[in-house]
Amino acid sequence: MSNPSASHASSPSSDVSASQIVAEPSTGSVTAVVRAMQVLDAFALGESHLPLAELSRRCQLHKTTVLRIARTLALSGYLVQREDGDWRLGPAAGWLGARYQAGFDVQNVLEPALRALTSASGESAAFYVREGSVRTCLVRVEGPQALRHHARMGEGLPLDRGSPGRVILAFSGEPGALYEEIRQRGFHWSIGEREQGVATISAPVFGKHWRLLGSVCVSGPASRLPQQRLEEMAPTVIAAANQLSYALAGHTGATAPAVRASHWHP
Repeated sequence: MSNPSASHASSPSSDVSASQIVAEPSTGSVTAVVRAMQVLDAFALGESHLPLAELSRRCQLHKTTVLRIARTLALSGYLVQREDGDWRLGPAAGWLGARYQAGFDVQNVLEPALRALTSASGESAAFYVREGSVRTCLVRVEGPQALRHHARMGEGLPLDRGSPGRVILAFSGEPGALYEEIRQRGFHWSIGEREQGVATISAPVFGKHWRLLGSVCVSGPASRLPQQRLEEMAPTVIAAANQLSYALAGHTGATAPAVRASHWHP
């Protein structure tokens, strides 16, 4: 994992102290906060706990520094130390994620809409948002098929590979003929672009004043979703995206118009 403050990391005595809680002159970042975020980010999806030595290695920080940061985070419930000495994410980290999801009204709007889309398409459905230079899966509903595409929620994925990211780029104003085509038709499909054997089709979701919120996506094995099938699904995916746009923007209309480039402004 990259270390934003590598010039400080190599010193064994670089522990978290009051003297370090100062702004970096070049970026305006606070060293102690940056390092605390590094420790939290060191946990990969599916990892329930990590020993101190591994946290130190991943953060490229001295073990003493990591220990003090971990103990400080534990005071607020963001980390918990197990009986064997390993560290795991604490309940405060879970609440933070829940509050993040609440900003998109996951329980009342996103999950019901994705369940309906899964039922209509017979495939898995997901909602992706942009976080800096990557896209992440905020919520996902698995399809009924035994063979299906699995995506891990929260994992950072490239924007320029796969239809969910391409749609986000297009409606974020990305130049180029491909993105102009996506804006004109209001959806995009791809087969094997990011992951071999996986097909996806996506459409944009907007909030108030046509502010882009993310993209809704249907995905499955390419063997079950050839180009013809993806294009047949386009109206269903667009309808779901528009219903989500209306709901997340606070509208109550039962129907939503198809997304058109004339509705969107970069």
